[in-house]
Amino acid sequence: MSASEFSRTVKLRPLPAAPLVIEASEAERAALANRFGLPRIDALTASVDLEQHGKAVHATGRLEARIVQTCAISGEEFRTAITEPLALRFVEEGRMDPALLRDDEIEIELAADDLDEIEYAGDSFDLGEAVAQSLGLAIDTYAEGPNAERVRQEAGISSDDAPSGPLAEALKGLKRN
Repeated sequence: MSASEFSRTVKLRPLPAAPLVIEASEAERAALANRFGLPRIDALTASVDLEQHGKAVHATGRLEARIVQTCAISGEEFRTAITEPLALRFVEEGRMDPALLRDDEIEIELAADDLDEIEYAGDSFDLGEAVAQSLGLAIDTYAEGPNAERVRQEAGISSDDAPSGPLAEALKGLKRN
């Protein structure tokens, strides 16, 4: 794996007592925008509490981002804000929950209080990369901008569920009553 665009290494001992606040620089935001296929990331910060649990570290907090993305309907760029809770568990390499390692295609149901497990090696872990991955998962890849409905109407699409337009009207005429 290549180096993270937003690396923030945290030493296991001693863990900071106060919440860690990390913020992406302009260059890091540009690199992350490229990674996630976004026109721009205007801001990315996270505030995280770290708590030692044996050789594991629980990280809980919140990430906040302001991004510019492309509307899935109109193709126009629009701004949106993302606020996501973080619930991560950094575990020593080779100590991940065996259920997560059985099969690449396994689907696991997580309860709301379950933590995402991320392996680390040595005496530190990369909190920044974990926040970047969390941001990537929070981005709505099919987000609709403010002009999506207008573009749908201009194209003759009344809704995602009901077909409309000239072809739909012709097909309606073929149905038997």
